[in-house]
Amino acid sequence: MTDLKMLTLSAVLPSLRCPPLRYGMAVLHSVLLSLALTPAWSAQSETITQVDATALVRRAVHHRLDAEKNHRPLRYTLHRVDEQHDTTKEIVETADGDVARLVAINGNPLSAEANRSELERLDTLANHPEIQEHRHKSEQKDAARVDRLLLMLPDALLFHYEGMAPCASGQCYHMSFTPNPQFTPPDMEADILRGMAGEVWIDREQERVTHLEAHCIAEVYFGYGILGKLDRGGTALLEDGNISGSDWELTRLQLHVTGKALMLKSLSFQITEDASHFSPVPPGLSYRDAIQVLKQSGP
Repeated sequence: MTDLKMLTLSAVLPSLRCPPLRYGMAVLHSVLLSLALTPAWSAQSETITQVDATALVRRAVHHRLDAEKNHRPLRYTLHRVDEQHDTTKEIVETADGDVARLVAINGNPLSAEANRSELERLDTLANHPEIQEHRHKSEQKDAARVDRLLLMLPDALLFHYEGMAPCASGQCYHMSFTPNPQFTPPDMEADILRGMAGEVWIDREQERVTHLEAHCIAEVYFGYGILGKLDRGGTALLEDGNISGSDWELTRLQLHVTGKALMLKSLSFQITEDASHFSPVPPGLSYRDAIQVLKQSGP
């Protein structure tokens, strides 16, 4: 579900050529998302020591990475609201990368002219595979960065068992997490882990996250404060849903984060995304096939 998972902050996890604070903000989202998509705890014990929790998280990280390799391509609807836009898109995942079609603005179907423009954009994409190839390579690089940060979580955060609690999927483990003061970030990307704390609810039966709330408990500076910073008080909310059997997907994200780039330009991200209407797509679907599917589904 790349559009929701990887593009939430306009361009999540961009390359190093991107503006510095935009890069840092993207890392914030990738960390929160990585945690939200990770099966985190064992259902065998309701009293979990810190040592046990850390070992369980470490194993869960590897379980999540293994599950990622078996992800089935999906089709879904993505509704996104930010400070400037309110859009609804149909997304189709393929082995060649995701393909999206804009279907509504501000809750209203596209005008005839806007719809023609969107169809022309899809035709251009079909005729220029280099565009899709470049996009797909960027998605793969983004995913690799998320996985790299994910592997740091057991060392970077301290997890605490708070008790059992009812949740949408039944009974959930309620956990809290705080920064590990002994963790030394290996690079600028990992700096964000020093400033995040929050709570997470994990489904007892399938050990999958159903709800996560996180906040910035301290200002985080990048590049010794020269490149930028994230403000204290930023928040994020994420929800996962069981869409089919053991297949879980991120269904809701709310992000409210502010900061500065180069300590001069103020930046603000106020984003809500909802994903729904998930359905599998045929195995081996190419991006050109996905374009035809999207073109046939609209007016």
